[in-house]
Amino acid sequence: MECTGYTGAMVKGPVLDAVPGSSAELSERQVHIVRCAYRLFAERGVQRVPLHEISAAAGMSKGIVLYYFKTKDQLVGAAMLWVLEEIGNRIRRAVASAPTPEAAVGAMIETIFLGPVQSRRFYLTYLDLIDHAARVSGFGQISAAFRSTVNQVYAEVIRSGVAAGTFQVHDVDEAATAVRAIVEGLHFQWLQEDDWQQCHAWYKRACTNAVLAYLLNSAAVAGPPVAEAGSRPEAVPAAPTAP
Repeated sequence: MECTGYTGAMVKGPVLDAVPGSSAELSERQVHIVRCAYRLFAERGVQRVPLHEISAAAGMSKGIVLYYFKTKDQLVGAAMLWVLEEIGNRIRRAVASAPTPEAAVGAMIETIFLGPVQSRRFYLTYLDLIDHAARVSGFGQISAAFRSTVNQVYAEVIRSGVAAGTFQVHDVDEAATAVRAIVEGLHFQWLQEDDWQQCHAWYKRACTNAVLAYLLNSAAVAGPPVAEAGSRPEAVPAAPTAP
């Protein structure tokens, strides 16, 4: 299962020209900076962590950090791409040995949820990415690449289940988008729980059950396509109003 949606041109733009495409393009020192930055972003939020604190955590000067990452935005982008690739690789390893499509989904959800602390770090930083993409010109490319790559990983798991005759979906890409909505929606609900550490296992189980219920039964409940793939349904004209 290859995960390449965020590499190359997808991360190019006026803000993010220098963001490496994958961890293979990062030096050992860059990976160290990215790890330190991601940990601080997850603990305090992207906007609340200045570059000098990242450089201090990495044990180097601010000038060295800026040598490798020209701006803080480029460092944020690199950190998100790095952690996304890490998660994608873990999912691929987890599902590779799954004996059934249902087991592959279970392994995928298990990997995505990780532990409560890791999940909380990732999704709080992800929420920051969404906010950043809406406010910073050019940063939407990272957000779009992120969505594309996550959907791609989900689509490969779903496609394997369809080929095995287990999952009943009309459109694999549409199903991948729906699965991402289930996973993210339950994660965002979980983040709002006061006892988030204790609730983590419950939400993970609920997510697995919801994704499997959708993939096993979506063909039975889905209606006919509303439009050609990749297009939006035409708007219904409003009824005329009385003069």
